[in-house]
Amino acid sequence: MDATAVKKNNHGANARRWREWRDVKQDALADQIGVSQATLSGYEKKSKLEPEVIEKIAKALDIPEEAITELGESTSINIFSGTWQDNAYGNNGQNYNPTFNPLEKVVELYERLLKAEQEKVAMLQEIVEGKKERSDS
Repeated sequence: MDATAVKKNNHGANARRWREWRDVKQDALADQIGVSQATLSGYEKKSKLEPEVIEKIAKALDIPEEAITELGESTSINIFSGTWQDNAYGNNGQNYNPTFNPLEKVVELYERLLKAEQEKVAMLQEIVEGKKERSDS
């Protein structure tokens, strides 16, 4: 006799878990799917939901229907997004891969500013020396 593991899927509990994970209040989700809050509460207590209800809830929560129908009772929801591998990070969807070292640019700017200041000091010294020579004569 073969023992097979029966996967228990509680549609209502899964819908509730996803709603809570998405931080959506019951009344807000109920409005989105066109039912009362009490009706949605009833859905979340059922073990099996009709396909139409699952479709509406999944669409409202922006998840695949399988997230409700296939999620096991003791399964945790782990969302892993390895977007750093394809450089899809921050910057409003724009990738920023400079072809230069930003620190080198800062050093270049500092050196230019330093040179400008040294030139100013040299000019001021010439002016001061010129005034001294006129006052000595």
